[in-house]
Amino acid sequence: MRKLLGRLLFTGVLLAAGVSGLRAASDTPDFKEIYDLLRANAGAVGEEELNRAAVEGLLAKLDSRVWLINPSQTSSAETNFAPVSSSALFDEHYGYIRVARVGPQLPAAFSGALEKLAATNKLKGLVIDLRYANGTDYAAAAKVADGFLGSEQPLLDWGSGSAKSTDKTNAFRQPVAILVNHFTTGAAEALAGVLRNKDVGLLIGTNTAGQASMTKDFTLKNGDTLRLAVSPVKIGDDEVVERLKPDIQVGVSPDDERAYFVDAYKTLPRPGMASGSSTNVASLTVTNKAPRRRLNEAELVRMLREGENPEEEFARPSRALEPVKPAIADPALARAIDLLKALAVVRQTRS
Repeated sequence: MRKLLGRLLFTGVLLAAGVSGLRAASDTPDFKEIYDLLRANAGAVGEEELNRAAVEGLLAKLDSRVWLINPSQTSSAETNFAPVSSSALFDEHYGYIRVARVGPQLPAAFSGALEKLAATNKLKGLVIDLRYANGTDYAAAAKVADGFLGSEQPLLDWGSGSAKSTDKTNAFRQPVAILVNHFTTGAAEALAGVLRNKDVGLLIGTNTAGQASMTKDFTLKNGDTLRLAVSPVKIGDDEVVERLKPDIQVGVSPDDERAYFVDAYKTLPRPGMASGSSTNVASLTVTNKAPRRRLNEAELVRMLREGENPEEEFARPSRALEPVKPAIADPALARAIDLLKALAVVRQTRS
């Protein structure tokens, strides 16, 4: 283990210091030699800065195999987040369930949220939002996935255990879209991966973190935890869960994605557009003022013949406008809803 960590640290030092053009691994210089030379001769680089650069470079290079964890923040996140943070219905027929953490309580919470959405609505599709979702309970991930499959087949193998789906007649059969991003980690990645592998749904968003693996923790002197991936998690028969690439890429800046995640209807300012400036968008604003009715020639002749006053009819509004529904601004969610609508139309035409 010490030799492994030494080589990893050496890689981090070289990355952080901007060293490039390394030869084959067998020709790699000795780590201690490089480190001592840097410490002795790089006068502008102090030992503390050198150490920080090495650690940061190492973690950046191997972010899917080794990472640092602050135990206090981790324990706080695990206790403060419910497994399902929200659920909603879009356009009357498309359910939405946001998963915060894949833990022991998730299967019951997810099933309850789905049953509630389907109780009074005929669902034509479902969005499962796994953005920013984490967790290490692979058994829970498999149990959630089981609800979408009607026959027995292998789901996940995480080394210390494995799970299969069960035969059932009440599996959810409508189209599914799964939202993911770079902060989709661990068991949440495994859930996304197995749903795609079993043709339950498509992934939409950005690449996941690539941290679906069995791990081993080491407590460091400063109280942080060094977590190492020691064995992979596998889908089905033998497919290793790695960093997942979405079927439909939807690129959004990290700040904008956070804003949309908080409020899917939030309108963000466009680049180069000053706040409050006049734009062509303003001319498209819909108001509650009803339009005046227009009469054709035949109607006008009839009204005059029957003694009605055309002026009163002109002043009468044609009908009250229905309230305008807000548009979904979140690009990934909007794409998912559009996809589900398209699939619903295809299913209807084939039935």
